[in-house]
Amino acid sequence: MDIFVPDKYYQSIFSINYKALKQSGIKCLLFDLDNTLCPINCDVPGVKEKELIEGLKDMGFKVIIISNSGKKRLEPFKEGFNVDTACMAKKPLSGKYKKIMSLYNLEDIQIAAIGDQLLTDILGANKMGFTSILVNPISKSDFLPTKFNRFIERKIMKHLSKKGLFTKGEYHD
Repeated sequence: MDIFVPDKYYQSIFSINYKALKQSGIKCLLFDLDNTLCPINCDVPGVKEKELIEGLKDMGFKVIIISNSGKKRLEPFKEGFNVDTACMAKKPLSGKYKKIMSLYNLEDIQIAAIGDQLLTDILGANKMGFTSILVNPISKSDFLPTKFNRFIERKIMKHLSKKGLFTKGEYHD
Protein backbone atom coordinates (compact mmCIF):
# COMPACT_ATOMS: atom_id res chain seq x y z
CA MET A 1 0.00 0.00 0.00
CA ASP A 2 2.99 2.34 0.40
CA ILE A 3 3.06 2.64 -3.40
CA PHE A 4 -0.01 4.91 -3.11
CA VAL A 5 1.51 7.29 -0.55
CA PRO A 6 2.53 10.62 -2.09
CA ASP A 7 5.91 12.10 -1.19
CA LYS A 8 4.21 15.47 -0.77
CA TYR A 9 0.62 16.60 -0.41
CA TYR A 10 -0.64 20.13 -1.02
CA GLN A 11 -4.01 21.79 -1.28
CA SER A 12 -3.39 22.92 -4.87
CA ILE A 13 -0.72 23.57 -7.48
CA PHE A 14 -0.48 27.09 -6.07
CA SER A 15 0.61 25.96 -2.59
CA ILE A 16 3.48 23.69 -3.70
CA ASN A 17 6.93 24.76 -2.52
CA TYR A 18 8.58 24.86 -5.95
CA LYS A 19 11.70 26.56 -4.56
CA ALA A 20 12.33 23.56 -2.29
CA LEU A 21 11.79 21.20 -5.22
CA LYS A 22 14.36 23.13 -7.25
CA GLN A 23 16.83 23.05 -4.36
CA SER A 24 16.35 19.28 -4.05
CA GLY A 25 17.49 18.77 -7.66
CA ILE A 26 14.14 18.56 -9.45
CA LYS A 27 14.52 19.78 -13.04
CA CYS A 28 11.25 18.63 -14.61
CA LEU A 29 7.65 19.01 -13.45
CA LEU A 30 5.08 16.64 -14.92
CA PHE A 31 1.61 18.10 -14.44
CA ASP A 32 -1.60 16.16 -14.84
CA LEU A 33 -4.19 18.24 -16.69
CA ASP A 34 -7.75 17.47 -15.61
CA ASN A 35 -8.62 18.53 -12.08
CA THR A 36 -4.97 19.36 -11.41
CA LEU A 37 -4.26 22.29 -13.76
CA CYS A 38 -7.88 22.92 -14.74
CA PRO A 39 -11.40 21.56 -14.26
CA ILE A 40 -12.54 18.92 -16.79
CA ASN A 41 -14.95 21.36 -18.46
CA CYS A 42 -12.22 23.96 -19.08
CA ASP A 43 -11.00 24.32 -22.66
CA VAL A 44 -8.19 26.87 -22.27
CA PRO A 45 -5.61 27.73 -19.62
CA GLY A 46 -6.61 30.19 -16.92
CA VAL A 47 -4.70 33.40 -16.24
CA LYS A 48 -3.45 32.31 -12.78
CA GLU A 49 -2.32 28.98 -14.15
CA LYS A 50 -0.50 30.66 -17.04
CA GLU A 51 1.30 32.94 -14.60
CA LEU A 52 2.31 29.96 -12.46
CA ILE A 53 3.63 27.95 -15.40
CA GLU A 54 5.57 30.95 -16.75
CA GLY A 55 7.10 31.49 -13.31
CA LEU A 56 8.12 27.84 -13.12
CA LYS A 57 9.74 28.02 -16.55
CA ASP A 58 11.56 31.21 -15.43
CA MET A 59 12.87 29.21 -12.42
CA GLY A 60 14.43 26.80 -14.90
CA PHE A 61 11.96 23.93 -14.68
CA LYS A 62 11.06 21.88 -17.76
CA VAL A 63 7.26 21.76 -17.54
CA ILE A 64 5.35 18.98 -19.29
CA ILE A 65 1.65 18.16 -19.18
CA ILE A 66 1.10 14.41 -19.03
CA SER A 67 -2.45 13.20 -19.36
CA ASN A 68 -4.51 10.14 -20.15
CA SER A 69 -6.62 12.42 -22.36
CA GLY A 70 -6.15 12.65 -26.11
CA LYS A 71 -4.15 15.08 -28.23
CA LYS A 72 -7.21 17.20 -29.08
CA ARG A 73 -7.86 17.82 -25.35
CA LEU A 74 -4.24 18.79 -24.66
CA GLU A 75 -3.57 20.96 -27.71
CA PRO A 76 -5.05 24.24 -26.36
CA PHE A 77 -3.02 23.83 -23.16
CA LYS A 78 0.19 22.98 -25.04
CA GLU A 79 -0.22 26.20 -27.00
CA GLY A 80 -1.59 28.31 -24.14
CA PHE A 81 1.13 27.34 -21.67
CA ASN A 82 3.82 26.94 -24.37
CA VAL A 83 4.89 23.58 -22.90
CA ASP A 84 5.36 20.07 -24.17
CA THR A 85 2.63 17.50 -23.63
CA ALA A 86 2.32 13.73 -23.44
CA CYS A 87 -1.19 12.59 -24.36
CA MET A 88 -2.79 9.16 -24.01
CA ALA A 89 -0.21 8.46 -21.30
CA LYS A 90 -2.03 5.43 -19.85
CA LYS A 91 -0.93 6.40 -16.34
CA PRO A 92 0.07 4.61 -14.15
CA LEU A 93 1.85 2.56 -16.85
CA SER A 94 5.49 3.51 -17.38
CA GLY A 95 5.72 3.89 -21.17
CA LYS A 96 5.26 7.67 -21.50
CA TYR A 97 7.32 8.33 -18.39
CA LYS A 98 10.24 6.37 -19.86
CA LYS A 99 9.85 8.18 -23.17
CA ILE A 100 10.00 11.56 -21.40
CA MET A 101 13.10 10.52 -19.45
CA SER A 102 14.83 9.42 -22.63
CA LEU A 103 13.73 12.37 -24.77
CA TYR A 104 14.84 14.99 -22.23
CA ASN A 105 17.80 13.05 -20.80
CA LEU A 106 16.39 13.04 -17.27
CA GLU A 107 16.92 10.73 -14.32
CA ASP A 108 14.10 9.68 -12.01
CA ILE A 109 15.44 11.83 -9.15
CA GLN A 110 15.15 14.93 -11.35
CA ILE A 111 11.40 14.59 -11.95
CA ALA A 112 8.37 15.51 -9.84
CA ALA A 113 4.91 14.40 -10.97
CA ILE A 114 1.95 16.45 -9.80
CA GLY A 115 -1.63 15.21 -9.92
CA ASP A 116 -4.95 14.76 -8.17
CA GLN A 117 -5.34 10.96 -8.28
CA LEU A 118 -3.67 8.21 -6.28
CA LEU A 119 -4.46 5.47 -8.82
CA THR A 120 -2.93 7.21 -11.82
CA ASP A 121 -0.66 10.13 -10.93
CA ILE A 122 0.80 9.03 -7.59
CA LEU A 123 1.01 5.32 -8.37
CA GLY A 124 2.69 6.05 -11.71
CA ALA A 125 5.19 8.50 -10.20
CA ASN A 126 6.04 6.21 -7.29
CA LYS A 127 6.57 3.22 -9.58
CA MET A 128 9.07 5.30 -11.56
CA GLY A 129 10.90 6.67 -8.52
CA PHE A 130 9.82 10.27 -9.18
CA THR A 131 8.89 12.71 -6.45
CA SER A 132 5.12 12.29 -6.25
CA ILE A 133 2.96 15.27 -5.34
CA LEU A 134 -0.75 14.94 -4.66
CA VAL A 135 -3.05 17.95 -4.87
CA ASN A 136 -6.76 18.10 -4.19
CA PRO A 137 -8.99 17.95 -7.28
CA ILE A 138 -10.04 21.39 -8.50
CA SER A 139 -13.61 20.27 -9.17
CA LYS A 140 -16.00 17.57 -8.01
CA SER A 141 -16.83 16.85 -11.66
CA ASP A 142 -14.93 13.92 -13.12
CA PHE A 143 -14.89 11.82 -16.25
CA LEU A 144 -16.64 8.46 -15.79
CA PRO A 145 -13.47 6.34 -15.42
CA THR A 146 -12.17 8.82 -12.85
CA LYS A 147 -15.39 8.48 -10.82
CA PHE A 148 -14.66 4.77 -10.52
CA ASN A 149 -11.04 5.54 -9.54
CA ARG A 150 -12.23 7.96 -6.85
CA PHE A 151 -14.37 5.21 -5.31
CA ILE A 152 -11.31 2.94 -5.03
CA GLU A 153 -9.14 5.87 -3.96
CA ARG A 154 -11.41 6.59 -0.97
CA LYS A 155 -10.95 3.00 0.22
CA ILE A 156 -7.17 3.24 -0.19
CA MET A 157 -7.06 6.57 1.65
CA LYS A 158 -9.08 5.13 4.52
CA HIS A 159 -6.66 2.20 4.77
CA LEU A 160 -3.60 4.48 4.60
CA SER A 161 -5.09 6.73 7.25
CA LYS A 162 -5.67 3.80 9.61
CA LYS A 163 -2.01 2.83 9.18
CA GLY A 164 -0.91 6.41 9.80
CA LEU A 165 0.69 6.69 6.36
CA PHE A 166 -1.50 9.41 4.85
CA THR A 167 -4.37 11.57 6.00
CA LYS A 168 -6.46 13.64 3.64
CA GLY A 169 -6.32 17.31 4.64
CA GLU A 170 -2.95 17.08 6.43
CA TYR A 171 -0.83 19.06 4.00
CA HIS A 172 2.95 19.28 3.76
CA ASP A 173 4.85 22.52 4.21
